[in-house]
Amino acid sequence: MTNANNAAIVEISQTANKFRSSIVLQYDNKFIDVKSILGLFTTLLTSSKYDLHVHGPDADEAKKAMAEVFAKYSLELNSIVD
Repeated sequence: MTNANNAAIVEISQTANKFRSSIVLQYDNKFIDVKSILGLFTTLLTSSKYDLHVHGPDADEAKKAMAEVFAKYSLELNSIVD
């Protein structure tokens, strides 16, 4: 794993933890809590396109912030789902 991947995982998790909303990354039939660094390590190593599910009181802000972090690290989101 590269330092860029490590930085992406840490920043994604830190960004997600700023929000009260539930933020879940889906790939294939697996769902990973984005606030979990361990879950992200296994997910970001095995998949290249993601669906992001965001539910909660600050979902709009969370979606925007997560999209920005994924774009910063050239990680592709298929969609951001309500």
